Amino acid sequence: MTFYEKDHDDYREVVRQFIAASVTPHVESWEEAGQIDRRIWVAATEQGITGLQIEERHGGIGMHDWRYRMVVAEELASAGATALSAAFTVHDDFVLPYLLDLADDDQQQRWLPPLAAGRTVAALAITEPGAGSDLAALRTTARRDGTDWVLDGQKTFISHGTQADLLVVAASTDPSAGARGLSLFVVEGGAPGLERGRPLHKLGLRGQDTAEVYLTGCRVPVTNLLGEVGGGFGAFVRHAPRGRLAIAVSAHAAARAALRWTEDQVFGRSVFGSRVGDLQNTRFVLAEVETELDIARAYLERCATRLAEGTLTAVDAAKAKWWTTELQVRSTSRLLQLFGGYGCMEEYPIARAYRDCRVQTIFGGTTEVMKEIIGRDIAARRR
Repeated sequence: MTFYEKDHDDYREVVRQFIAASVTPHVESWEEAGQIDRRIWVAATEQGITGLQIEERHGGIGMHDWRYRMVVAEELASAGATALSAAFTVHDDFVLPYLLDLADDDQQQRWLPPLAAGRTVAALAITEPGAGSDLAALRTTARRDGTDWVLDGQKTFISHGTQADLLVVAASTDPSAGARGLSLFVVEGGAPGLERGRPLHKLGLRGQDTAEVYLTGCRVPVTNLLGEVGGGFGAFVRHAPRGRLAIAVSAHAAARAALRWTEDQVFGRSVFGSRVGDLQNTRFVLAEVETELDIARAYLERCATRLAEGTLTAVDAAKAKWWTTELQVRSTSRLLQLFGGYGCMEEYPIARAYRDCRVQTIFGGTTEVMKEIIGRDIAARRR
């Protein structure tokens, strides 16, 4: 039994054509500009690349088969467009699930159609200076003032921070309750009191804009509360596993692409009278990386099946996230070594892959946090 069906294979061809026409010619300019041209969002939605799960009544197609998202991640990785892949992951796997789960009918009618049309870029604003993503330590607050909520605080490392038209913001409505006092709000781009910081200059994923966001007496109407007051923590627990699995899938896809580029390089280059790929050490490295990737793929497919069934747990996703991202970092480093000095040249895709992969073990939950989630589960079984 194969994981993908004919419809997925047909869709893969659509994605490849989209990438060839609308992505590959622009990757370098996006990297230099430090942000992705907004027009790509319109093109992507027109081709059914993003926002698939938005229902037809809101301009989407209501497709909830997550394997289509995996196809997109795989093809973008193969093309070396990891910054765009990360941008689509934020949009489809980190932001949209909150809107689809928590927004009422009126809110969905306001926010989903422009997302489905690619006119709105969305961001998730949780991380803060000094707190990271420790929900209990977040200091951004929200207080009710008549028909508004007033938000005060600072967010950092926000993907799409400079371009986002819609931000899902975590703020405390009850500081005494810690993480369970968090609520979620939609802050629209023109909200009074919302300011964007300068774009942050990152090691990798340079084509995806990342910035600090400042909320200073930022007013949003009461109708922009997402879900219930105090419901932010529960929503995060429900939806974090999907986002973490998405990062794991993108990490695996990028490592697989790096392996393919390396094969092309070592079997097309000779040293001391032999192809680099014919040297035993090279074959051992390729064999080890391919084996580890195949094993990781089996687990990712199992997790994707559980996501479709509604049984994916935080522990499942944590295992996928930490193992696969660490595998990506380790494999990419080993593969770059086989390029020799060429691996450090920007015109070779392995160089960008090396830069881009490092953040994968950090954002969406660090390796250490993922291991703590798993370790707590193990300890709980022994009580």
